[in-house]
Amino acid sequence: MALYPQLIIDALSKVRYPGTGKDLVSAGMVEDDIRIDGNKVSFSLFFDKPNDPFIKSVVKAAETAILTYASPDAEIKGNIRIVTPQALPAEPDKLLPEVKNIIAVSSGKGGVGKSTVAANLAVALAQLGYKVGLLDADIFGPSQPKMFQVEDARPFVQEVNGRELIQPAENYGVKLLSIGFFVNKEDAVLWRGAMASNALKQLISDGNWGELDYFLIDLPPGTSDIHLTMVQTLAITGAIVVTTPQDVALADARKGISMFQSEKINVPVLGLVENMAWFTPAELPENRYYLFGKEGGKQLAEELKIPLLGQIPIVQSIREGGDNGEPVALHSGTMTGEAFRLLAEHMVAQSEERNKQMAPTQRVEVKK
Repeated sequence: MALYPQLIIDALSKVRYPGTGKDLVSAGMVEDDIRIDGNKVSFSLFFDKPNDPFIKSVVKAAETAILTYASPDAEIKGNIRIVTPQALPAEPDKLLPEVKNIIAVSSGKGGVGKSTVAANLAVALAQLGYKVGLLDADIFGPSQPKMFQVEDARPFVQEVNGRELIQPAENYGVKLLSIGFFVNKEDAVLWRGAMASNALKQLISDGNWGELDYFLIDLPPGTSDIHLTMVQTLAITGAIVVTTPQDVALADARKGISMFQSEKINVPVLGLVENMAWFTPAELPENRYYLFGKEGGKQLAEELKIPLLGQIPIVQSIREGGDNGEPVALHSGTMTGEAFRLLAEHMVAQSEERNKQMAPTQRVEVKK
């Protein structure tokens, strides 16, 4: 049987780490460096502590799993490298040296309008004169191509300074790459976490992003391997968490904020965005109807002592703009355009404040 990386990943997903009960792959313990030379297989396993008592038993179980589920002829013994925090470099290689700020746009759950906020925030920043890029990292639900009216775009590869780089699509002053450009929009993306993470890494490292003031990453909802991949790959300036005002959404937003503030991630939360804060009918622009509860996001921000970057109302034009590929942030004189302009200005202020507080040497790589 011919060996290939996904076969090794599938085999390692059968092995559970005794400390947590999770399998090695979902626990983030398998590094992205699987190498195959004929029957010889080598890769790295990451452990939080160099003196982890389960290292030997996990290595033995990994060898057995590959022989059982991948190939009985595989040569593994002695080819598994153990990686611990002490073995990692203190500072990451900067993948995007011409990018000044990298902002993760996240949400604790789906359906709160995270991608809509990310799209309009990107456009609002461009409207303010900033150079902006947007990575649609929501691998399983890429929606940015539609929101930017570039669904039919097919980014091409161009040689730049001796490297073949992917040219992002561009509209409204925003450079955009999405996995949606490379798959049939009618088909579901059925990828394992490692495949999705590797695809995103390629869009980051091989994208011809050029000079950018702000590089926004529209993350998938929740917490996943992709979030870990992003913080391992990039020196993220900060994260924005999007929520709606009701308790169910706020509970998940709290978890998302906790994830970014955890020791393993350690990404500053620049602030919270309360989306769908109230409903305002077009014919009654002064009226506010709190369909999902009043100021739940504002209260959560105050409780967690993080800035409330903006409150975005439910307005029909926001939905129409997303469906038609014309983000409402393009119309700066409108109520909705003004809401996103203020959001952009507040985010810029927070990111600049963060950069003042953090010297470049403090940006360290975080591993699983």
